Amino acid sequence: MIYRSKAPLRIGLAGGGTDVSPYSDLFGGAILNATISLYANATLEPNDEKKIVLEALDRNEREEFDWAKELPINGKLDLLKGVYNRIQKDYDLKEQGFRLSTFVDAPAGSGLGTSSTLVVAILGAFTEMLRLPLGEYDMAHYAYDIERNDLKLAGGKQDQYAATFGGVNFMEFYADDKVIVNPLRVKQQHLFELENNLVLYYTATNRESAELIKKQSKNVTDKKEKSIEAMHQLKEQAQRMKEALLMGKLNEVGDILDYGFQQKRKMADGISNPLMEEIYETAKKAGATGGKISGAGGGGFMIFYCPGNAKYTVMQRLEKFGGYSKNYQFVEHGLKTWTI
Repeated sequence: MIYRSKAPLRIGLAGGGTDVSPYSDLFGGAILNATISLYANATLEPNDEKKIVLEALDRNEREEFDWAKELPINGKLDLLKGVYNRIQKDYDLKEQGFRLSTFVDAPAGSGLGTSSTLVVAILGAFTEMLRLPLGEYDMAHYAYDIERNDLKLAGGKQDQYAATFGGVNFMEFYADDKVIVNPLRVKQQHLFELENNLVLYYTATNRESAELIKKQSKNVTDKKEKSIEAMHQLKEQAQRMKEALLMGKLNEVGDILDYGFQQKRKMADGISNPLMEEIYETAKKAGATGGKISGAGGGGFMIFYCPGNAKYTVMQRLEKFGGYSKNYQFVEHGLKTWTI
């Protein structure tokens, strides 16, 4: 038997960063995101050789071990090992070898939630094999717990929930890891228009999101008013974006994104940089009414709202920066698992 899973990556549309502790614990956070047709994929193939083979096919990384209850966390394929170690600890798997293969449709550090989505996909493959009765909230929190507590990786909470639930969601974050996912019933014509007008542009640069998130968290802990006020405004931006999408006021989306871009830069040093500023200004001069840096910032993907047919001019003008525009569609489904 072979056990497979896939979980969609996401575009964060508003509220980014307010899902990160300690801000979400102290003030409550809110984010609006939507899953897209780019995926983290995982395949689990049991074998009788009592060997554990781990491979990230998109990164040409591979490790092999004799069967063990715990695999070493050493900076290589740690997400795969972390999920296995936790599943082994909680469910005491029998002594059987397996091959765990993964592939992600976007580069690590690109701002689409790749790491957390991959953890969800790997968990999905194990739950399919073990027939674990985990609901969506259980699965998302399990992934969060592995990534943040077991592996000690800094980050927020939205990505695990987006990957598990799928669709367009307004998410609320509170103390004690409380998360409420509110699926939005956006009319299909509005979603098609949003999809048509949003350019997803890869800057051909990656970044280590954990370092930026640590800076952001420290600014809240140190009670830096400029950073905290920026996060308050981003939380309000998520409310505004929700209303615009539900009411079909898509002409406001660009301005809401632009407002968020101005606020996000105040959260921590390094979120933006001269290259991203130049890309942003070039896109606006070409017809975009607003945009944002996807994820924690510092590199990766950017999105731009381009009304009318402005996206074609925007994509053409951005070619000079050496990146590329990525085709995508919004998808309603979250994590999917199956057996063959």
